[in-house]
Amino acid sequence: MLQIKDTLVSLDIVEQFFCCDISKCLGECCIEGDAGAPITKEEYEKLKEILPVIYDDLSPAAQREIDENGVGYIDEEGDLVTSIVDGRNCVFTCYAPGGVCQCAIEKAYNEGKIKDFRKPISCYLYPARIAEYPSFTAVNYHRWKICRCAELLGKKEGIRLYQFLKGPLTQRFGEEWYKELAETCKIYLESKESDN
Repeated sequence: MLQIKDTLVSLDIVEQFFCCDISKCLGECCIEGDAGAPITKEEYEKLKEILPVIYDDLSPAAQREIDENGVGYIDEEGDLVTSIVDGRNCVFTCYAPGGVCQCAIEKAYNEGKIKDFRKPISCYLYPARIAEYPSFTAVNYHRWKICRCAELLGKKEGIRLYQFLKGPLTQRFGEEWYKELAETCKIYLESKESDN
């Protein structure tokens, strides 16, 4: 672990190569899983606010789920998460030609229809997962088979996970925090190479 201010960052975030390869995985991280994406209470309210902007991009099944049960729910672990369809798809998924799963929220953001909300921070940070504790925050890498193609592309392109996640990590923790992380990672990786 590396300590950056009151945050503990897993060495996987530093050492692992990673670059999403959407053409290979087709956005499966928004589909697979047994619960929706973690969201804050503020994000829950924001999702309700922007719903009219993205509603028509959602599948009929997702529209029904939201109409009946809302944009989020409390999962088995007691966490607030986005609603899902058929026990797997996030309700905010939509599909591009070729079957690539997209986030309807991010699509609207990229099209300028939403100005101040790209998507829930847990989605933007993925595959990093944040855990809050009384005295510190942990940043870990959620590794699973569907991201293997991203690890391979990251290695080919020479992009480490902390570099790939510069935007979302900066949004979550601030520019000063990310700058300190990047400098610490550089020193750590150089010392690791010199040891080999």
